[in-house]
Amino acid sequence: MGIKSWLTQAARTLKLAVKPGREELWLTIKISFLGIGAVGLIGFVIKLLSYAVGGATSGAAPTPTP
Repeated sequence: MGIKSWLTQAARTLKLAVKPGREELWLTIKISFLGIGAVGLIGFVIKLLSYAVGGATSGAAPTPTP
């Protein structure tokens, strides 16, 4: 696939592309924020579970007393 072929295909794709309407754009934004929030919530729940299972000092090695 040469550069000229790729450029003609890219130009053809750009001619077919249209800007989304206000409703479609707003729906895309809402779905994106919902997905980001879901991933953050899952991470928060996992962190809470790790604290509950491992204690508040999970990951830190205890210091030996002399």
